[in-house]
Amino acid sequence: MSLALLFPGQGSQRCGMLGELPGSAAAQAVLDEARAWLDDHGLPANLDDEAVLRDTTAAQIALLITGVACARTLGDDYALRPQVVAGHSVGAFAAAVCAGVLTLPEALAAVALRGELMSAACAHGEWGMAAVIGLPTRAVGRLADRLHTELWVANVNTATQTVLAGSLTALRTAAGAAQAAGAADFTMLDVVVASHCPVQSDTARRMAEHLSRLPRRIPSVRYLTNTGGRAVRTADAVLDDLAESVARPVQWYDATRLAPELGVTCAVEVLPGHVLTRLNAVNAPSVLSLSLSDNGFERTSTLVRRMRD
Repeated sequence: MSLALLFPGQGSQRCGMLGELPGSAAAQAVLDEARAWLDDHGLPANLDDEAVLRDTTAAQIALLITGVACARTLGDDYALRPQVVAGHSVGAFAAAVCAGVLTLPEALAAVALRGELMSAACAHGEWGMAAVIGLPTRAVGRLADRLHTELWVANVNTATQTVLAGSLTALRTAAGAAQAAGAADFTMLDVVVASHCPVQSDTARRMAEHLSRLPRRIPSVRYLTNTGGRAVRTADAVLDDLAESVARPVQWYDATRLAPELGVTCAVEVLPGHVLTRLNAVNAPSVLSLSLSDNGFERTSTLVRRMRD
């Protein structure tokens, strides 16, 4: 059996999610280390409060902390250590920590910078993202090209689920056009920035400069990239992906379809949510896909062990 850990991105955050973490020594150690870093940098420790989570930076840091705490609990308390890691958007930073490419403080600093730069890039105007369900990605891309100069394909999640990023004006126009073209659904996401598109080009450049100063550590497991949906095993490839993906579409469909070819037989999505589990069930039906939100740590570990045995 080969295990993949999946780390969700912004949009999956929810109020109180840090409080949902288990009371394990591993999770507590992550929380203590993160709170010390937050205190040193003048950031609030109550990142998962409803009002605080509206801030892009706070939401992304909270997702990072949650992801790392879950991964370490699975490893330390349940002996479930992955052979492959994949993170959707900001979830990739937790994946990079799990792979040993970044330390938690390095990831916290990088994600804090990323959130600040993303917010600054969208400070003028109103921006957002929306999921289009029921149309092929190519059709959604043509729709975006035809409709508006401030509208781009941002995530390719499945063959028929694509996320658009752009101005709210462009997204409102896209909603009607997508439904007229036969889309089953058009849903605005819980984000106030446009990510994975040219709006964030300067963010990607600044992130690359920041990450270039970090030590290079060989990944301990395979890391699936956002930018290409491929498996990499070098620090440079991981760090390049972390920098570039903020301005390029997330190729989640390709990444999850590749996983079975790498021998992955089971995928566990860490807290919070189960969006990636549902996407994985569509993209890689041969893989047993489980979410900690739906199953908890005990049941998840039991199901994984049954498959292993």
